[in-house]
Parts: sequence; C-alpha cells; structure tokens
Amino acid sequence: MNTVKTRDRILQTSLDLFNDQGERAVTTNHIAAAMNISTGNLYYHFRNKREIISELFRAYENRVRGVLNLPEERSAQITDMQFYLTEIFRGLWEYRFLHRDLETLLLADPQLHEDYRNFYRYCLGQAQSILMALDQAGIIRADREACEDLALNAWIMITSWFSFLHCTQPLTTASGVSESMLEGGIYQVLSLGKPYLTETYREAALALIAEVTTRPDWLDGRMS
Repeated sequence: MNTVKTRDRILQTSLDLFNDQGERAVTTNHIAAAMNISTGNLYYHFRNKREIISELFRAYENRVRGVLNLPEERSAQITDMQFYLTEIFRGLWEYRFLHRDLETLLLADPQLHEDYRNFYRYCLGQAQSILMALDQAGIIRADREACEDLALNAWIMITSWFSFLHCTQPLTTASGVSESMLEGGIYQVLSLGKPYLTETYREAALALIAEVTTRPDWLDGRMS
C-alpha cells in the first residue's frame, strides 16, 4: 500500500511541477525535494524522468479516451459538443505541460512519439465519428471529407491552444495563463462548425455557444 501511495505522490508532484515550471526546468532532484524523499526512493519507483512523463501521458490519454465516446442509446445532440469540448479542455489544463512542451518531449523519447501518434489517430477517428453522428442527426450538414477536415482543424486548434496563449500574451502576463482562458479555445473550436449548422438547429446551436462561452476581447489582437 505504501508503494502505491508513494508512486501516486511522485506522479502528482511531478505533474504539478511540470505544469507550473515547465518540464525542462524540473529534474528528479526537484521532484524528490518537493516530496521530502530521497532520490533513491524516487528511483525505486521510476528509473528516470522519462518514465514519469510516459506514465503521465498514459493517464492523460486514458482521460481523453474516456470522453470521446458516442452515445450508445440515442442520437447525437447539440449539447454533446459542449460536453466533449469542456471535458477535453479540462484535461488539457490538467496536463497542460504535455502540449506546451510537446515537441521537446517527443524528440527526446521515440516510444512516446509513437504512442502519441497512435493517440492522435484514435482521437481524429473518434472526432470524425462524432461529427458524422451530428450530420446524421441533422444538426450539421457535412460530408465525410468535411468531417475529416473539421476534425483535423479542431485537433490542431485544441493541441496548440496553450502555445498560442503563451506566445500571444504580453510578457508581463505570459506566465499567468489561467484555466479561465480555456473559454477562448472552446469558442474557437465551436466556431469552426458554424458554417455547417442546418437551419433547423442553427438558432439553438448559436444560443448554446453563447451560453457556454463568449469571444474574449484579447482574441481580437488588442492585447496591451
């Protein structure tokens, strides 16, 4: 039992430090010091930082896989998009270091790179299925090619959102990117689907978008 608890504490402490300081700024010595344990104790559970990162990625992957499921006993509904995006962006926030430092992480670990590619293919396929289900329900009108394009564009926007925030905020506030800024990402992803809304559902869909999130002022480029 103690072994399990210590391992879980290492993962949670590592996640907190990676998110707050960036993965490259955190060593196993920093993690052990934050936990008040020896590095030997940490290495008993994980041989190196790469193993910790791989475990955190698996936890993030499992979280996303648990979200991207089609309803089994009903047709797709407008509110499904709210659920999917809210949960996806919450996961993005909880494991924000992954996509903020993604290129460096993948270049350093070929196995993680392959695991991420498989994860990407899964997410893209599920997103396409969800969009096709919305088409079948008459909420949007999009053929298979359009659904594929929408899914890919949504993926690019979601996974690059935190990089976008860090690169476009003033230097004085770049380190202050907050969870509330997720709204901007949710709005932008939802906006991708506006041209595909059917007349039957357009008013209800736009009302939902307005209820869920609003377009932040700083997306207009008026950042001071």
